[in-house]
Amino acid sequence: MLAAILVMALGAVLLGAALGYAAARFRVEGDPLVEKIDAILPQTQCGQCGFAGCKPYARAIAKGEAEINQCPPGGDEGIHKLADLLGRDFKSLSAEHGIEKPKSVAIIDEQACIGCTLCIQACPVDAIVGAAKQMHTVIARQCTGCELCLPPCPVNCISMQPIAESAETWKWKYPAYRINPAPREAA
Repeated sequence: MLAAILVMALGAVLLGAALGYAAARFRVEGDPLVEKIDAILPQTQCGQCGFAGCKPYARAIAKGEAEINQCPPGGDEGIHKLADLLGRDFKSLSAEHGIEKPKSVAIIDEQACIGCTLCIQACPVDAIVGAAKQMHTVIARQCTGCELCLPPCPVNCISMQPIAESAETWKWKYPAYRINPAPREAA
């Protein structure tokens, strides 16, 4: 009987040591709140919020260093989702960061393109392909509509076209209902 207890105790010690090692070895670095916030953001990597991309903006929101209303591509729907996640009040989109626009994709006028590659260098998601002194084109599936390719183009051959709503791109709009308080009775 004493031998069985010792074997069980030894097994528990070895299992505990193995679990302790595994916990230290496979520890996950990161904040789950940042991941949830980042999942709500549109992943355009446009920098309109004042940060280098969606992940740095998510970190700043989680730390309380940024407001939830700085993302024009996310619009009011994204702000509502962030407010719900974080338990904050809804704030309309900050005018200093831009205005909400319909989702769009960059289109290059291939006849006017001179092949300077400045748009390729500006694209944060590598949605523009081409070679120096050759025509460039946009991979529409990868384009986030961030508009970062527009300013560097010396011949203004890039334009933004709104994406038509289809069965693949349609989404439920965030429900927004105004709740009016009940009238107070005179006492």
